[in-house]
Amino acid sequence: MQGTLPIEPGKYYHIFNQGVSGTNLFADAKNYEYFLHLYNKYINPNFTTFAWCLMPNHFHLLIRVNDNLQKPPHQYFSNLFNAYTQAFNKWHKRRGTLFQRPFKRRLVADEKYFRTLVVYIHNNPVHHRFVSDAIEWGWSSYLSYLSNKPTKLDRATVIDWFGGKNNLEYMHQQAIDFELLKLFGELE
Repeated sequence: MQGTLPIEPGKYYHIFNQGVSGTNLFADAKNYEYFLHLYNKYINPNFTTFAWCLMPNHFHLLIRVNDNLQKPPHQYFSNLFNAYTQAFNKWHKRRGTLFQRPFKRRLVADEKYFRTLVVYIHNNPVHHRFVSDAIEWGWSSYLSYLSNKPTKLDRATVIDWFGGKNNLEYMHQQAIDFELLKLFGELE
């Protein structure tokens, strides 16, 4: 199920989307930085983020919906996408929709699925051949897991789910379990 799946407080989701008709969402560093600025404004106060990755024409997020929301969960994403689209269109002298609608989401209710998604999200730039190793891509949360710098990610939970930082790093170097992702409806 995707697109129309309701987003409910207390649950985990893989949120992903791409540019309409293959349009790039991010053309330069300023675009990536502004999207993350808006993400921190609209999403981080209301959702717990476990993993994220931004690529030129699409993005992936692994989040948990907080329990104390003041608005319907999808409204926060709508605010993010609308604010970013307005800025992107102004910068790049374009008009119209930027993101596909509705944005896609998958419920994550299995620990193995959760761990596989973290690795999949961080390795997506490798899968799409932007880089040869996840550590080379600066627009994902992977580097935050290798660092001790402050972060808004729930780093402790993810590291714990992997059985430690060393195992998290090790798992990111292993082949992704695409069959498991197919089982959970990630890949069609």
